[in-house]
Amino acid sequence: MKEGRKRNILYLLVCALIRLVYRRPDFVGTEHLPDEPCVYVGNHTQMNGPIIGELYFPGKPFIWCAGEMMHLREVPGYAFTDFWSFKPRWTHPFFRLLSYLITPLSLLLFNNARTIAVYHDTRLITTYRRSIEKLCEGSSLLIFPEKNERWNNILYDFQDKFIDLARFYYKKTGKALSFVPVYNAPALHRTLIGEPIVFDPAQPIDEERKRLCSALKDAITAMAVSLPEHSVVPYRNVPKRLYPKNRPLEVYTHEETGR
Repeated sequence: MKEGRKRNILYLLVCALIRLVYRRPDFVGTEHLPDEPCVYVGNHTQMNGPIIGELYFPGKPFIWCAGEMMHLREVPGYAFTDFWSFKPRWTHPFFRLLSYLITPLSLLLFNNARTIAVYHDTRLITTYRRSIEKLCEGSSLLIFPEKNERWNNILYDFQDKFIDLARFYYKKTGKALSFVPVYNAPALHRTLIGEPIVFDPAQPIDEERKRLCSALKDAITAMAVSLPEHSVVPYRNVPKRLYPKNRPLEVYTHEETGR
């Protein structure tokens, strides 16, 4: 949402309707919430993660959102490719139409929520700049960095460039940024918050990307496995009958993921 602008009345109405049907999860591990601004890193769980982040997450963090979902001309192409392109080919005409039909709703929601647009082109510098501004103002961020490569039955693998926020934040403030693992379990109506993992500015950024992403994935996985058996809502939009369970833990190799 742009600073200084009142939220759209229709957006507030949609949020009120969602609250009526989408139950607030129980937050476990709130004692781990840092006093300083931080970056929460969670499993996407399709639309569950953003809904929980916008409506219920403690401290009201700003949420990284695909920038394409905030621009009229970019929504249909991005929505079809990211949500439905892997569906059976005979269904593609329907989902292409649907990608146009959801465009007004996408613009309403993502341009009025506490979002920061994320891009993967030259506009990425805008993402970093706004993110650092929010952190310096005392706000935290919530990021769902999964990409379309399976890591285990809990998570898809992470895009790692979000770790660079810590490098920029350290240069700006001299403070080491914390990354806090979050596991969303919609089936149990729970959201678990883990212990912060702190960026080490003395190490090369390539090594910190690997270390922090690995530690975050391990922490999220451990939280998921610690819970009673339940269906895990995966990153990809697949039929519910294909949702994996949180136990036993399965780790996928590149050959198994087709990459």
